[in-house]
Amino acid sequence: MDADREHGIAIVGGGPAGLMAAEVLAGAGQPVTVYERMPSVGRKLLIAGRGGLNLTHSEPLPDFLGRYAPVDPRLPAAVEAYPPDALRAWCERLGQNTFVGSSGRVFPESFKASPLLRAWLTRLDALGVTIRTRHRLVGLEDGALAFDTPEGPHRVRPRATLLALGGASWPRLGSDGAWVPLLEGNGVAVAPLKPANVGFHVAWSAHFSGRFAGEPLKRLAARIGGASARGEAVATADGIEGGVIYALSRPIREAVERDGVAELTLDLRPDLDAGVLQARLARSRSGESLSTRLRKAAALSPAAIGLLREAHANALPTEAEPLAAAIKAAPLRLLGPAPIARAISTAGGVTFAELDAHFMLRARPGTFLAGEMLDWEAPTGGYLLQAAFASGRAAAKGMLAWLDGQG
Repeated sequence: MDADREHGIAIVGGGPAGLMAAEVLAGAGQPVTVYERMPSVGRKLLIAGRGGLNLTHSEPLPDFLGRYAPVDPRLPAAVEAYPPDALRAWCERLGQNTFVGSSGRVFPESFKASPLLRAWLTRLDALGVTIRTRHRLVGLEDGALAFDTPEGPHRVRPRATLLALGGASWPRLGSDGAWVPLLEGNGVAVAPLKPANVGFHVAWSAHFSGRFAGEPLKRLAARIGGASARGEAVATADGIEGGVIYALSRPIREAVERDGVAELTLDLRPDLDAGVLQARLARSRSGESLSTRLRKAAALSPAAIGLLREAHANALPTEAEPLAAAIKAAPLRLLGPAPIARAISTAGGVTFAELDAHFMLRARPGTFLAGEMLDWEAPTGGYLLQAAFASGRAAAKGMLAWLDGQG
């Protein structure tokens, strides 16, 4: 059927990028409708907040901007225009004060996502934003948007469109990457979607896998090539995941793609100098088992001792100096990433070459993009949400400028 004529703005995707764009556009007096394929908006935001909603990070802005890859000036410029302090001020205007945790990460005082989302939706309603759920985008044709809905097909032809459809991680929450063939069919180049902030497979022995799956590995330092990170990890039945792995997921993934395997080096006591660790190991009592020495002198957990044995193929030295060296440089072979559905975020997406300076598709004037569907990635720690908010705001500002030029 013919597309329904709508003179307002259509935003497809009800995550942080789409909702931020809706707020900016509605605040400028534009009639806005948000289309969301799930029964409610902000579902991934709510899941991200289960363990505490990490909104952004407090580190200096130059360091903050260095967390993003691949480097295209438009994304850092969007974050510079809407930096962490601006995001925190926005939260406070919603009645959600924030605080900086010991790691420099920023959280709402409630620590949860639901109070923030409720306050935000109340604001959007007051601005006149319409939200239509259970609308799955299935077509982009001649400026019209085609949706599948429980009531049947629905088509609209808005004045302008903003797509904020997410990546392909957590597909059960709505971001399944189904938009890729739609855009490619419209001549838009999309870099392959890949898992980011994800665990990796390790060929553990049956003993280690059976005994230590689910056990935390605390106080780690990891390095691969010229990249390094500190943090914690968790052993899984078939691999390893957690913050220190996520922070290095890009160089690990690239090494696997290049070489078929990634060699990660773990320091199991990064807080101790090698000489101090050696001295402690040398003071061990005569007759102590190696496991006891590692537990008492090196203060390694059973899971860390198990990993150390796995890394060195159960051929650990007993002398203090080489044993300390083995603890400080345990090699771990990573065989490949977990599936993208288990990833926290997505790498790849629409390349920035497809966009003009205002986040508008060159191939489809009047169609703007924001959020994780663009070709960028960042570690966890607040960088993902900050870029989603900032790119949504930047795309909305770009749309307003374009609409003003249309008369």
